[in-house]
Amino acid sequence: MKILITGGAGYIGSHTIIEILENTNWEVISIDNYSSSSEKTYQRIEKITGKKVTYYNIDLTDLSLTEKVFAENTDIAGIIHFAAFKSVPESVENPLMYYHNNLNSLINILKCQAKYNIPNLIFSSSCSVYGNLTELPVTETTPLNKPESPYAYTKQIGEKMVDDFIKTNANLKAISLRYFNPVGAHKSGLNGEVPIARPNNLVPYITQTAIGKLEQLTVFGGDYATNDGTCIRDYVHVCDIASAHVKALQKLVDDKNFEQHSIINLGTGVGVSVLEAIKAFEKVSNQKLNYKIGPRRAGDVEAIYANNTKAKELINWTPKFNIDEMMLSAWLWEQNLNKM
Repeated sequence: MKILITGGAGYIGSHTIIEILENTNWEVISIDNYSSSSEKTYQRIEKITGKKVTYYNIDLTDLSLTEKVFAENTDIAGIIHFAAFKSVPESVENPLMYYHNNLNSLINILKCQAKYNIPNLIFSSSCSVYGNLTELPVTETTPLNKPESPYAYTKQIGEKMVDDFIKTNANLKAISLRYFNPVGAHKSGLNGEVPIARPNNLVPYITQTAIGKLEQLTVFGGDYATNDGTCIRDYVHVCDIASAHVKALQKLVDDKNFEQHSIINLGTGVGVSVLEAIKAFEKVSNQKLNYKIGPRRAGDVEAIYANNTKAKELINWTPKFNIDEMMLSAWLWEQNLNKM
């Protein structure tokens, strides 16, 4: 079975390729334009798995170039669509860039899915679609609130696009996976998150501060209505997220009666505050972090964590890693990355 992964050189995409190559007999092809990643990722994948990946350097907003990949690979059985810009603050600063990239790339993937009759699609969505919430944990039926950033809005629109598209193509199916906060790295320490510029996500910010790349970590907001005043998130190990993609795609392949478009939360169900995450890192790394409490950041929600019952029941997915293991794997990766 041949699988197309878009954004395959990225953080979650590369871990999903590794999960597929290590645990299935599927063939993988990848598309990435390296706007927030590097072609070197495929060398790391090969070092871990011993297998080469066929990959294309293509911008998915270009339909003609995107379609060439499908024309060359007419036997694709499924698409896992990761490729998207994902920085909340960057989307606030440059909304048009996010609308152009995230929506046009998805439109082109859906056009090709229909034209080449590719039966299965996994769409990379986000817990950011829920906005600020008054009731936690969130389930898939929790009403979507006003998105707090253009990035979050592209994921709301993306889910709607997938849903409307799938309804008009009776032979196609899709699952939209709403991730909470992917963190950590592969157990080998040979693959993880590689921020191109200054990190926007907490964990690489922590590890870069600990190793000395950054002088100080800023915690954005210490006056939220939470247990310690900092934002609460549902951190999930990236390898657990990768495993969920394989299980979701396998479900679509195996279960011919599965609903046409299903939406599934991917979270541990445990809310962890920013300060709790910092303390977990300090414990497992034996490092004292230099951090300060700064002002709130535009686009951030106060608290969010998942009810993951649907993922357990529909795709037999249960996260394996806790916050200490997430932080330890991220620290191992940062130390190895510093030697590269």
